[in-house]
Amino acid sequence: MLRTVVFLLDEKDREATKLSGDISETMKYIKDCGYDSAAVYACNGELPELSGFDKTTSLVITDLAAAGKELLDEGYYVVGMQEGIGADFSFPEAKYIFSGITDVEMDSFVKVYQRYAGEPWELMRTKRLVIRETTVEDVDEFYKLYADPEMTRYMEGLFEDPEDEKRYQRDYIKKVYELMGFGVWTLERIEDGRIIGRAGYSVRNGFDQVELGFLVGMEFQRQGYALEACSAILDYGRDILQFDSVQTLVKAEKHRIRQDVRKAWL
Repeated sequence: MLRTVVFLLDEKDREATKLSGDISETMKYIKDCGYDSAAVYACNGELPELSGFDKTTSLVITDLAAAGKELLDEGYYVVGMQEGIGADFSFPEAKYIFSGITDVEMDSFVKVYQRYAGEPWELMRTKRLVIRETTVEDVDEFYKLYADPEMTRYMEGLFEDPEDEKRYQRDYIKKVYELMGFGVWTLERIEDGRIIGRAGYSVRNGFDQVELGFLVGMEFQRQGYALEACSAILDYGRDILQFDSVQTLVKAEKHRIRQDVRKAWL
C-alpha cells in the first residue's frame, strides 16, 4: 500500500521559485489526502540517501533520469517528472512521466504505485459491489463460479488446468490492463468480500466497438447484481473511458437482460 510520495530533485531546483512552490503545494495536497510526502535533493548529481523510505510503500517522483534509473535498479518505484532546472525529458527507463505536477490527482499517484506494486485498481463502487481489476488470486474463486454447466452455456469457460488460467491472467494483467486501461473486471460483494462474478469491456476480433460482457454466479443471480454492475460500468465507459458507444452480443434467451442493459446506458 502506498504510504509516501518522495520528490527527488536537483539541488538547483531549490532556487526555482515556481517549481519550489509547486512542489510544496503538491506535498501539502498529498498530506491532506492522508499520505506522507517529502522532498530530497541531489547535489552535483550525487544521489541522496533514501534508506529512510521503505521502497515497497514509497513512490519516487524525480526530474533526474540518471538518478531515477539507479533507483529503479535498486527496486524503488520511480516516476519521471518533466519539470525543473535539471529535468531530463527522455526518461527511457521510467514507465510513467508526470508533467504539470500540481494538476496530478492523488488517484494518479496511487494508481501508478499500484501498477508497480502489482496491486489491482479499484475502478468503481456501487451500492453493493466493488468493481476492481482481477488478480491471479481470484482465479480459484472463478472455478467455483464456473462449476455449474449453465455458466458456460452462453460463453467460454476456463482452462481445464487452473495453472494455465493463472498464467493467462498474469499475461492479461500486463497486456490488457496495463496497455489498454480497461478489460474484464472482478465483481466483489462489499458486505462479505465474496467474488460473485465478472464484468467489463473486451475487444472482439472483427468488430470496431468494444463489447460489454458480464457473468454472475448462479448463487447470486436474480438479485439485481448484473444490472447494478453493468450500469456502473457503462457510466464509467462513457464518462471516464470516453466510449461513444459499446456493443453487447446476447443470445435470444437473454433478450430481457439486454433490454435492461440498454436502458441503463440510455
